[in-house]
Amino acid sequence: MVTQLLFGDHYKIIDERVNWVKIRSAFDKYECWIDRKQSYEVSKDIYEEVETSRKWESCTDLVNIIQNAKDNDLQPIVMGCALPFYNDNLVTIGEHAFSFTGNSELSTAGLSRSKILENALLYINAPYLWGGKSPFGIDCSGFTQMVYKIAGKKLPRDAYQQAEIGTTLSFVEESKDGDLAFFDNDEGSIIHVGILMNENEIIHASGKVRIDKIDHQGIYNVDTKTYSHKLRLIKQII
Repeated sequence: MVTQLLFGDHYKIIDERVNWVKIRSAFDKYECWIDRKQSYEVSKDIYEEVETSRKWESCTDLVNIIQNAKDNDLQPIVMGCALPFYNDNLVTIGEHAFSFTGNSELSTAGLSRSKILENALLYINAPYLWGGKSPFGIDCSGFTQMVYKIAGKKLPRDAYQQAEIGTTLSFVEESKDGDLAFFDNDEGSIIHVGILMNENEIIHASGKVRIDKIDHQGIYNVDTKTYSHKLRLIKQII
């Protein structure tokens, strides 16, 4: 597994097999294969309407339920799920309408550092899962991507891609809440990312979403009392 689609994500089909379709996610242009049984096609007009909109709505409840308005079937959704065409407690996708009465956030509500940290803390203790993007399993770059998405900012999918955007800071001491810190391996490749917090702390997905200390060397694991990741650079995204 390289990534996950959550409820409401839209994509283009770029290749097909009997039981599989290769897709390109509209949100971050990531490409992967999914089971054909989990693919639901909408018209080009609907796709373009979602794609050209400069705003999106995200579920901000850790877990909630939507209900199919046609047959009353229930379906669980998680924090960060997209709610396309959300209006009057209804999410509309093609011929399907789903009722949703939970909490949500519009991407145009205003990007702030406090909102980024608030979203990040909701994922605390979520287990690490390579390619994961949900509170039930998430990886380091999926974590930062989802936190920023809910706050109203698009980030690329992988850590090395996220490291290519924003403004580089020279020292940890220059950073503010919500800035991103990146870490490399012995070969110099970016392999990890986390979100900086006050007082030289970082929240990141490593084993689980956790809070550790950070200094000019890297991440100091508060449980093992050792350094777990070597600091490469810090980026200011907002």
